[in-house]
Amino acid sequence: MSERYLSTRGFAELLGVSRAGVVKWIKGSGITAYSVHGRWRVPYSEVERVLRGVQRVRRVAIYARVSPNTQRGDLERQVDVLKLWVSKNLPNAEYVVVANVASGLNEDRRGLRELIEMAKRKEIQAVVVAYRDGLTRFGFEYLKTLFNTLGVDVYVVFQEEPKNYVQELVEDFIEIVTSFASRIYGKRSMKYKEVVGCIGEAVEDPD
Repeated sequence: MSERYLSTRGFAELLGVSRAGVVKWIKGSGITAYSVHGRWRVPYSEVERVLRGVQRVRRVAIYARVSPNTQRGDLERQVDVLKLWVSKNLPNAEYVVVANVASGLNEDRRGLRELIEMAKRKEIQAVVVAYRDGLTRFGFEYLKTLFNTLGVDVYVVFQEEPKNYVQELVEDFIEIVTSFASRIYGKRSMKYKEVVGCIGEAVEDPD
C-alpha cells in the first residue's frame, strides 16, 4: 500500500498541535517531511511514530544554557518557556530542569555531562532545548545521534536565534582565537598578546 501524505495543517489537527509548531518540528529535524512545490508534505506514518514517541516519554530533561556574560534573568525566562512547551506538547511527562551558565564551546559542561549520564541510566526519554546552539555550538547532529542511540529524543523549540545571539557569537569567536593563539605562540609570548589585543580592539570597534 502506498504511503499517504498530509499537509502540515492536517498533521497538526491529528496531533492536536499548532501548524506553526509542526513547521518548527520539521525545520528542527524532529519530523520527516518533503517539500513538494514549496509545500511541506508529511508521511502519515510520522503521525504514528510521533504519537508513540509522545506516549513513551515519561520524563523529560529541560536543558537551558546561557553564556557567562548573559544576565541570570535570561536563563530563568528560557526555563519558563521550555516548561510551557513541555506542558503543551508532552503533557503526560514530568520534567527535570538542567540549567547551565557556560559557553556553547565548552564540551565539558556540567549540565551536558548530566544529560548524557541521565540518558545512559535510562532516566529520561527526551531532551528539550530552546535553540540548537543551546545544546552545543558545534556538532549538534553528533550529539543528537548519541542521544537517539541511547533512546532519547531531542526537541528544538525555536529555529530563530535569540536577540543576544550575536553577542554570544562574538564571545565564542574571541575564545576560539585566544585558544589557538595560546597553542601556537604560548600565553607568555609577545605575539600572543598582540593577537589577543588586536581581537579586543576589533570587537570594540567593528567598523
